[in-house]
Formats: sequence, C-alpha cells, structure tokens
Amino acid sequence: MSGGVDSAVAAYLLKKEGYDVIGVTLRVWQTEDGDEGRCCDIDDARDAARSIGIPYYPINCTSDFRRHIVEPFVGEYLSGRTPNPCVFCNRYVKWEKLLFYAKVFGADHIATGHYASVEKLENGRYTVKTACHTEKDQTYMLYRLTQEQLAVTLMPLGGLSKDEVRSIAKEAEIAVASKPDSQEICFVTGGSYGDFIAAKTGCAKEGYFVDPDGNVLGKHKGIIYYTVGQRKGLGISLGYPGYVKEIRPEKNEVVIGKSDSLYNREILCNNLNFMSIESLEDRKKVRCIVKIRYGHKGQPAFIEKARNDTVRVEFDEPVRAAAQGQSAVFYDERGLVIGGGVIKAVIDR
Repeated sequence: MSGGVDSAVAAYLLKKEGYDVIGVTLRVWQTEDGDEGRCCDIDDARDAARSIGIPYYPINCTSDFRRHIVEPFVGEYLSGRTPNPCVFCNRYVKWEKLLFYAKVFGADHIATGHYASVEKLENGRYTVKTACHTEKDQTYMLYRLTQEQLAVTLMPLGGLSKDEVRSIAKEAEIAVASKPDSQEICFVTGGSYGDFIAAKTGCAKEGYFVDPDGNVLGKHKGIIYYTVGQRKGLGISLGYPGYVKEIRPEKNEVVIGKSDSLYNREILCNNLNFMSIESLEDRKKVRCIVKIRYGHKGQPAFIEKARNDTVRVEFDEPVRAAAQGQSAVFYDERGLVIGGGVIKAVIDR
C-alpha cells in the first residue's frame, strides 16, 4: 500500500471477495530532513488500511532501495543514459520484499494496485496483460517480473478505469479516495533529476553542445541535466528548434539536432527478461508492438535474437527519441507482454 487510492482499492476489493488481506507499505526512501518518497506515504496508507479494516505493517527497505535503485540511477545518468528506476524497483525491491514478507506472514499471494492483469498461458508461463483502459496501463513498468513473482501476484484493477477506482473508494469511504496521483520519481522530492545527482556526486561538469558534425554550439551545464528528445531548458539560441539527439559522456558533449534527426528505425536491447516465452529462437523474427518508454503508444516491429544476448528491434516506421538506458517492452497482438530489455544502442541509418 503506497498511500494512494489504487493500492487501497485493490486491498478493499480483495477483502470484499473474501481474501484475508494484510496491508504492507515498503518504505523505500527518506531524505535527510525526514521527507518520505511519494510511493511510501505511511500515514495515508495506515489511514486507508484502517478505513478498510485490515491489519497494517510498514516495512523499512531504504538500504535495499539505495543499493538497487538510487546508486544505479545516478550511475546511468553519469554515463549519458536515461534509466527506468521504477522498472527495476518493481523487480528487485517491491516484489522481492513482498514475496519475503508473504512467507513471513504465511500469505499465499501478493497484490498491488497496478493497472494490469496477470495471465497464465497454455505453455504454463505467466505474463501481464495490458489494462482494459489503456490510458492507465502499467504493464511497461512490470516487464521485468519473474515467473516466480507472477505466479503468486494478484492485480485486481486491470479491468477498471481510474474514475471507477475513485468511485469505489468514495463509496467505501476510504480515506485516500480523492488523493491526487503521484507523477514524478519518488526519491526526487524537490528540484530536477540533475539537481539530485549533482547534490549526490558533485559531478555537474560543464561541457559543450555540438551539432551532429561536432561543431560547437554553446555550453551546457552538465550531461546529467539532459535526456534524448529534450527541447526545453537547453539555454541556447539556434534560430531553429533544437532537440537533444545524443549524449556523449566520453567527450562530455550533448549533441543537438533538428526534430527529424531524432527518428531511428533500429535499436539493440540487452539486459533482457522474457515473460510469455522463455527466449527467442535463433534466426526467427517475431512480430510485435514495441514501446520504448512509458508514455509511448507502441509501434509495430520485428524482434530477433542478435549476438551477445541482445535483441535487435526493427520498426516498420522510424521511432522518435529512443534513448539508451530506457526500456523497450515487446507486446503480442493480444496485449500480452512477450518480454523486454534495456536499450543498449540506437542505430543511425
């Protein structure tokens, strides 16, 4: 239970179905002045559990979160990549801890308020399916979950809209029924990602904006402040709309190009995890829809196994602003997650 309305309604619906429900909040982040992360509001979660009438336990996971999520997040930005901390938090912190404490409490399942559904397929494998209301679908953030984790997971909200969830919460008089959604990364509680990393490392080193040919366009304040596709906040005047096309950490350069320079047809992915299948077969292309970031609607593509445990993704039409470090998630025609990986390279052709 994060302290938000979705996890509260998930707990309420399961109790209504007859499950013996235990509310748990994983405290993953706390600043030096005591502020909690946006995804572990313990006071609100406790109030929601009280409203529902279930026992409640906050559990401290800050050291695991720092090791598995915050430190890699900082390292990725320093290396010029754009990471997905929530993707890895789900796999290595939230589900790992929930599974552990499920055994401690003698529970048979773990449950969350994600907008998705868990399905067991004819081949015996588990995967997640896109939510009925795609505008809230969260399967992109769940593609790294293991078969063991999925086998015991319940997601009661997969068939509901956000409005329906809020309506259920209000009718049940759950304390957080009208609480706004959280939009940002939970551990960046003030300022930008770049400010957070600079405060942690002192590594905001100035460098140069360059065009794709290497010509200097101006100074930047540090590569940690920029991501591929960014237009706002560049602080340079070019006479045309400029976008971050590439980040070159080895030269401390940020490459600026026009909008059409952001489109690519091919990417390579590594650090893979498959759900609906065990792996890709050699020399066999698989037709699918691929999302390259959480807000991306997905585009038709072929995926195939490549060298060194990588997957090559070839889109039917060029995809905009694919960024190294982001995840690419592969879906079949039914909205089931095939698997996914981290974008290792963006191929210019």
